[in-house]
Amino acid sequence: MKAIERIIEQAKQRPVRIVLSEGDDARVLRAAVKAAQGGIAEVILVGNTPQIQARAEEEGVCIASCILIDPATSPLRPALTDMLFALRAGKGMTRTQAEQAVLDPLCYANLLVRYGAADGSVAGAVQTTANVVRSAIQVIGLAPDCRLVSSFFLMMLCEPFHDLKGGLIFSDCGLVVEPSAEELADIALSAAESARQLLMETPRVAMLSFSTSGSARHAAVDKVVAASALVKSRQPELAIDGDVQLDAAIVQDIAARKLPDSQVKGQSNVLIFPNLEAGNIGYKLAERVGRAVAIGPLLQGLAKPANDLSRGCSEQDIYHVIAVTAVQAQQQAFHHQQASHQKPAMLATVTATQSDPC
Repeated sequence: MKAIERIIEQAKQRPVRIVLSEGDDARVLRAAVKAAQGGIAEVILVGNTPQIQARAEEEGVCIASCILIDPATSPLRPALTDMLFALRAGKGMTRTQAEQAVLDPLCYANLLVRYGAADGSVAGAVQTTANVVRSAIQVIGLAPDCRLVSSFFLMMLCEPFHDLKGGLIFSDCGLVVEPSAEELADIALSAAESARQLLMETPRVAMLSFSTSGSARHAAVDKVVAASALVKSRQPELAIDGDVQLDAAIVQDIAARKLPDSQVKGQSNVLIFPNLEAGNIGYKLAERVGRAVAIGPLLQGLAKPANDLSRGCSEQDIYHVIAVTAVQAQQQAFHHQQASHQKPAMLATVTATQSDPC
């Protein structure tokens, strides 16, 4: 079974609430309906309800399976305004500014996630990455054990001509431009957790470089070596190679020659790039030349899932990101339950407008 098929099946096991804030986009509407009708998630569309309904009618899309929430008329608006003001007053936000910000569908969607009325959010078909990430960090915030929000791509190599088959995590390919050794270690640890959640495999991490085990000397190599040491100190049980060249990271015969003491042995499923330049080039080469399917950029390091879309995304891309976000939410809820030894709290009640049946 392909990695994305496993993710979709996992999402169906316990559907969670995923909120989308660009419901007047035809691609988003179709993906939302497909996800809701397929049992991937309970889908909430946030925005101007009449506009969303008019767009759905124009596109011939029945949105009866989705929940519609209009920030302007929602009874949750005062509570979410209070929440936002409490969060941002220290940064200079006034009460009047909070009241205006809550009317923005992206902000409102992320407030629903923080409030507990939704489990994750997806945006970016219309909004820029900068807006999506900024809102997620400001409203949802970082996970307790994370100091950095980074991104990753879920790369799928499932075609008959692929020698290396399965899913891979590529990180960071979309957000942190020139990470320090400490930030690179944070990216690696977050990406390892993303592999556990989405590949449903034990992570095997390669800290990529143009050097393998000290074969080259340069400040760029020193950064990767230092980051690898930090990762090992924080998670000694994690299988990790660093510094390592790409061929030794993914080809077992080459790993055996270049790195005989490797923990990963050429079977990496998490590739950590030393900077955004390398990561962006790497994932695009894998996608365009290697014909891998790239899902992302997805975000990691947040207290609750909030994922970005490319503005050039397709309906299928959005559907896949909804499924990924749902599984991330499931896994975070499970780990929270394990940590607290308590049953997860019930979701806050959402009073919403259910669209008219078709």
